[in-house]
Amino acid sequence: MTYIAKPKFRHPNLPTNKLGFTHRDYEGAVSTLCAGCGHDSISAAIIEACFGLDLEPHRIAKLSGIGCSSKTPTYFLGQSHGFNSVHGRMPSVLTGANLANRDLIYLGVSGDGDSASIGFGQFAHSIRRGVNMVYIVENNGVYGLTKGQFSATADKGSQSKRGVANTDEPMDLVAMAILLGASFVARSFSGDKKQLVPLLEAAIRHEGAAFIDVISPCVAFNNHPGSTKSYEYVREHNEAVNALDFMIPREEITADYEPGAVQSVTQHDGSVVNLRKLHGDYDVHDRVAALTYVREREAAGEVVTGLLYVDSEPVDLHKHLNTVDVPLNLLAEAELIPGAEALERFNQSLR
Repeated sequence: MTYIAKPKFRHPNLPTNKLGFTHRDYEGAVSTLCAGCGHDSISAAIIEACFGLDLEPHRIAKLSGIGCSSKTPTYFLGQSHGFNSVHGRMPSVLTGANLANRDLIYLGVSGDGDSASIGFGQFAHSIRRGVNMVYIVENNGVYGLTKGQFSATADKGSQSKRGVANTDEPMDLVAMAILLGASFVARSFSGDKKQLVPLLEAAIRHEGAAFIDVISPCVAFNNHPGSTKSYEYVREHNEAVNALDFMIPREEITADYEPGAVQSVTQHDGSVVNLRKLHGDYDVHDRVAALTYVREREAAGEVVTGLLYVDSEPVDLHKHLNTVDVPLNLLAEAELIPGAEALERFNQSLR
């Protein structure tokens, strides 16, 4: 993998967050992806989200598999922990790291080839176990590193760059994440930073398995007429179920207004945000309704984006396993090897 470091000099008056970090402190190497690749926009959104949440880079672990998408962690959070695993195996590596050190924030970056094909089983089990992570799929519908073959998420009837139509049914990772029990599910578009950044911020703050499917056009092999994952197609068929923003918890600000109305609300920093209620009948807490809505809109040829489902009382893997609050990698020999008497008591409890 080519690594091009960015110059270390920077403007002295760059804006900083509460920790004193600038955007540059959340960046990585210079991207070697194709100019205009949607993946670079996702990297920029991740940088913006981490900067806005005032996260310490050393508290973040980024993991990936194989593919154009899995190269992108090189291009953001250069001061964070990172691990590039083999094809489709990112979820199990992330799960193991999470069990060993629950104090880190885990970002799993994958692609449609990496997660919907060879890694589909790994994807499924990490979601159903409720691993506390943000699982991001940079979804372009093709295998970009191997010259543009259809991936498992390519829509039936969509055409390749050479005009060949896909005859297979698509794998819908959003629907699968909802079915498997993810407690935060969203879909976005790499070209919609206004929507993607708050979704990432909310997912990072969420305790449990958070999944975001990001449609990310491949400018080399899947950005032409006939593609259902091109910039033009997604912009024309985007159906956003909600308009949202994310705020770090402070003293509650309330607003009471009717669906379809606009309400101006003053924020903690003195700024004013204008809120419009959309889709008054859409409930992000209804798992079954969310799945039904996604399928209905897909049948109508629309790409549903926004926060599709969230569990207000999520339970992560550590709660399921009743692990101790101290990260397992910090436990000493006395805690890990309690002695023969403790082992005997445990064996007796199983009889």
